[in-house]
Parts: sequence; C-alpha cells; structure tokens
Amino acid sequence: MSNFSPAELRGPAVILSVHIADLGVRSLPGVLRARPGPADTPGLRYARTTFTGAVAAGPPRLRPGRAALIAAWEDDTALDRFLASGPLARQLAGGWLVRLRPVRVAGAWGPLPVRTDPAADAALTEEDGPVAVLTLGQLRLRRALPFLRASSAASGRAAADPALVASLAMARPPRTVGTFSLWRSVSAMRQYAYGSDGPQHRNAVREHQADPFHHEAAFLRCRPYGARGLLDGREPLAAASDAPPHAPRARP
Repeated sequence: MSNFSPAELRGPAVILSVHIADLGVRSLPGVLRARPGPADTPGLRYARTTFTGAVAAGPPRLRPGRAALIAAWEDDTALDRFLASGPLARQLAGGWLVRLRPVRVAGAWGPLPVRTDPAADAALTEEDGPVAVLTLGQLRLRRALPFLRASSAASGRAAADPALVASLAMARPPRTVGTFSLWRSVSAMRQYAYGSDGPQHRNAVREHQADPFHHEAAFLRCRPYGARGLLDGREPLAAASDAPPHAPRARP
C-alpha cells in the first residue's frame, strides 16, 4: 500500500534477492541477529532479516521458525559471491531464493535507494508474465491497529486470489513491516489491486492516504528472473510461469 505516485528513485542500479527458509525455532534468533552489512559483504547495498507470517485475513499469523532475508546487490556477481561463501547464505540454503529486478517503485525507502528501468516496466507489462511485489513500511505505532485491520482485509482478498502463487508477511519489531507476493501475471496483480470486484486493497490505500500508516513506505514491482530451492514443497517461480518443475532457469 502506498499513496505515492510511481517515480524513479535516486541511487545505484541494483538487483534484489528474497531468501525464505524454515530454520526451526531455536535457530531463528541467531539468523535474525546475523544481518550482513555492506562493510563486510562486497557488493551488498542493503539487507534486512525478518520474522515471517502468512498473508491472510484475521490477526497476524506468525510462522515459527521461518525467516526471510531481503537484500539489494550491485549485480548478480555480488550475490553469487555471498551465496558461495556467506555464513548466513549457508544457513538459508535449504530454503527458496528468488532474484528480482526492480522495474517500478512508488514511495521511498531511505535505506534502499533504487533506480528503476521504465523500459523494463513497459516490457514486463507488455509480456504480462510473472511479477513480484515487495512492500516495505516503517509503521507509525499509533496507527498500528488501523493498519492491521486494513491489512487483514486486503490480505484476505489476496490470499483467496488463484493468481497469487506465493506470499509472505514480514516484520522486524517494533516498526518494520512488509510483504512479498508473486503473481502469475501483471494483469492479475492489477486486477487484485484496482479491480472492481475486490475493493479491500483500494480501501486500505485510501485510508493510508487520509492518515498514513507509515513514517516511510515503498511499493516495488519487480521482474523475477531466477530462482532456486523450494518453498512449501514447490518452486514458486516455475509454478507462476506454468513451466515444468525442473525446467532450467537463468542464474539459479
């Protein structure tokens, strides 16, 4: 959710990675403390480890033992180095990793400056292939309950949409909240967000516009272009593309 108009954000061109892994309740605290930093990870621009939960109607549903890492990299080579040698990468290796190229950004996320490619966004829309959406927010604590109510309604509508292939709620108390979702097509994602048959997302956006839920928020539309591993027993990007489960993919 965002009340910002899409705009190119200043900063370096980056790729994003989202890592999701089931680690067990005992291992989770250590992973959450093990956030890598640009100073000790060449090519890393931003990283955040989070708790995870379900995108669903009702109260927040924490997924015990499942962690996520959101990271921004200067290029695929930097991510490959991390995957080959990073201690945190080894801990997350049993889960699912997806590579994302940001193509459209609304709002701002100070720690994560992103420069998008309007031509890539146009191509993604024209091809109408799989699309990933990442939302990030720094919650205003006084608006926490209204945010949870609005988010619950919108999340319930998304979870019921057959075009939603994978989704994840993320949180890093007390303020950082976010979601990751993977859709079969841009048109299906837009139908959920703006279509007349499901006003929950539009209502949440209007409420945020009237009295923002967040100090800072960003909505990133991304082209998923490589994945490896499994999430809940399947590879979501292959499922989103209706590709055979073992079809080869670029840059796993």
